[in-house]
Amino acid sequence: MSRSKRKWDHIQLALTTGQKRLAGFEDITFIHQSLPNTALKKANLCTKIGELHLSSPIFINGMTGGGGEKTLQLNRDLALAAKELDLAISVGSQMSALKDPSEKETYQVVRKENPNGIIIGNLGSEATVDQAKGAIDMIEANALQIHLNVVQELTMPEGDRDFRSALYRIEDIVRKTDVPIIVKEVGFGMNKETVSQLESVGVSAVDVGGFGGTNFAQIENERRERDLPFFNEWGIPTSISIVEAKNGCKGLSILGSGGIQTSLDIAKSIALGADAVGIAGYFLKILMNHGIESLIETIQAMHTELAIMMTALGAESIEDLQKTPIIISGHTHHWLNERSIDTKGFSQRKIHK
Repeated sequence: MSRSKRKWDHIQLALTTGQKRLAGFEDITFIHQSLPNTALKKANLCTKIGELHLSSPIFINGMTGGGGEKTLQLNRDLALAAKELDLAISVGSQMSALKDPSEKETYQVVRKENPNGIIIGNLGSEATVDQAKGAIDMIEANALQIHLNVVQELTMPEGDRDFRSALYRIEDIVRKTDVPIIVKEVGFGMNKETVSQLESVGVSAVDVGGFGGTNFAQIENERRERDLPFFNEWGIPTSISIVEAKNGCKGLSILGSGGIQTSLDIAKSIALGADAVGIAGYFLKILMNHGIESLIETIQAMHTELAIMMTALGAESIEDLQKTPIIISGHTHHWLNERSIDTKGFSQRKIHK
């Protein structure tokens, strides 16, 4: 099967398999503040990914490209939405365009439609330094995602089977390229040990890509003659993975993604430690079913609702929201305590003004 056909199959299967909403956010509760001592007009949504300054904590995460005209149109619309709302945007894996130059336009359209925006390139951990430079140049990327997708590759009938030296290749790319490197999981979450290893080789940010959103094991199982059902439930839920990541690093930017669909999910992700939040499958479904105007209106509503929640909590900035007190319960509480991560500290925090 061609890469182009596989790319489009992935999009169709992502829409049909859906999202199970198992990211763990039901275990997170904000402690209500009756005296928040702030006003809605004071809510500031600006944040940073490494040294990249963003006007919003929401970014459009990598989805597609390399699948011919259909994926070109999707990336064009996503880029137009990102431009309209001043959001960062990541493209899908660019390896197909590096191997087949005729697919470059399906990625370059993002920069064409959004010439001054923050655009993030994307390659797998098998990429070489030269491929990384090629991906960056292709779209004049402001940063590059290196995605980790071991479970997807193992489930994919034609996927990779050798994952040796991935950390070394990532370190080589960090040292020999001129943009921030973001390492991203694709739906199975990151633990604190992985994040610590990535920080040690100089990456600028990690995107936890937690379990609970688009399930690429399930997608690839749909393409197998004999499936691997144990991988359908494999991974670390997003809520847990954000805390693990924050606990495993000293100064990395933490990006939350995986099953995030609402402004409340976004607020909870930030309260758990995320600096920004990536959304892919949910935005893709809105775009394909209802069009670009509906996507723009949805994100605008998310911004408004997030500012309203921040006001109710007494948070005037993303940094404040990361300090607001929360209660962690259920499976998330049990997991984190078993991993020797203190959950009581989250409930004792205060926003200092």
